[in-house]
Amino acid sequence: MSPRIFNQPSKEIFKFFVEKENMGVDYYDVLKVNRNATEDDVKKSYRKLAMKWHPDKNPNNKKEAEANFKQISEAYEVLSDPQRRLVYDQYGEEGLKDKPPDEPSNGFNPRNAEDIFAEFFGSSPFGFGSSGPGKSKRFPSDGGTTTFGGFSAKDNNFRSYSTGRGNVLKKPLPVESKLPCSLEELYTGSTRKMKISRKTVDANGWTVPETEILTIDVKPGWKKGTKITFPEKGNQEPNQLPADLVFVIDEKPHDVFKRDGNDLIVNKRVSLAEAIGGTTINLNTLDGRILNVQVTDIVSPGYEMNIAKEGMPITKEPGHRGDLKIKFDVSFPTKLTPEQRAGLKRALTS
Repeated sequence: MSPRIFNQPSKEIFKFFVEKENMGVDYYDVLKVNRNATEDDVKKSYRKLAMKWHPDKNPNNKKEAEANFKQISEAYEVLSDPQRRLVYDQYGEEGLKDKPPDEPSNGFNPRNAEDIFAEFFGSSPFGFGSSGPGKSKRFPSDGGTTTFGGFSAKDNNFRSYSTGRGNVLKKPLPVESKLPCSLEELYTGSTRKMKISRKTVDANGWTVPETEILTIDVKPGWKKGTKITFPEKGNQEPNQLPADLVFVIDEKPHDVFKRDGNDLIVNKRVSLAEAIGGTTINLNTLDGRILNVQVTDIVSPGYEMNIAKEGMPITKEPGHRGDLKIKFDVSFPTKLTPEQRAGLKRALTS
C-alpha cells in the first residue's frame, strides 16, 4: 500500500502541534493581564509597565530595561489589536509570524518600541520618540546609538527631566506633609500606617482618584525635620510625572522631658532640706522603666546632674545614646520660726 500523503494539515492538527511545541512569549504574562482582559485593561497595564521600564528611567540597568521595554511594547501591539490577538490566542506567537492554515497572511513585523510609546502618550516624555514616519533608531539594536546621560533637573515651579533633546515630561515639586510623633515613638521607634488619597492619570488620560496605605517605619532616635520620601506617590496631572510625597517628622511636646539633640532634659524641684541633706529622685523613662537617681551632692540653684546613656538613641550609632540632664530648682521656705532659724544658723556655721 502506498503511503498516504497529507498536502496540508487540518487546523486542529496544526493547533495541536503549535500547542505542543514552543508557544513562544506569553504576551498576557508580559503585560500582567489575564486572557479575558479588556482593551482598557491592556492599555492601563501597558502604560504602567512602559513607564516603569523605559530605559531613560533605568539609567543604571539599561540593557535589562531595553529588553523588557521592547517586549512590553510588542505584547501591547498584539493584544491591543483584535485581529492579531485572535490569531495569537489560536496559534501563539508563531502564528503571527507564519501563515496559519486557511488564514490570511498577517505579515506581523513588530514596530519600534519608542514609536509605540510616543504614539500612546502623544509624544515621548523622555525626548526619544520617533520624529517622523518609519522606524526610529532609539536603541543600539535598532542601528542607532544611545546617549542617555541620565536625568537632569532644574527647579522652578516644576522639575524638568530630560536627556538633553526632544520633549520633556515635567515633575512637580515634592508634596510635604507633617508627621507628628510623640517623644516615646521617637525613643523606641514605631510603625505608622498612612492612608493617602491622590489623583492619578489612567490609560485614557483621565484624572481618577486613588487611595493607598503607606507604611512608615519610624526609627529610634529620628529627629524633628527627618524626611521620608515616597517617590511618585503624590498627585499626577496629564502629561506630567506624579509628584513625590514627603513626610516630615514633627516632635510633639512632652509633659516631662525636653529634647536637646541626642540628650534629654528634665527639671526637678527639691526642698531646701533635700538640697542640703540629699534625696532620691524617681523618674519614669520614655520606654517605661523607673530610674532611681541618688542625689548626694549639695544642690545649689542651677545645679545640673548628668546621667550617662539615658538620653535619646543615636540613629547613626546603633546601641549608643545621649545623656539625661537633670536641672534642679531649690524651693526655699517662705517662713521660719525663731527656733528653726537659730537651729539652721548653728548647723551652717558649725
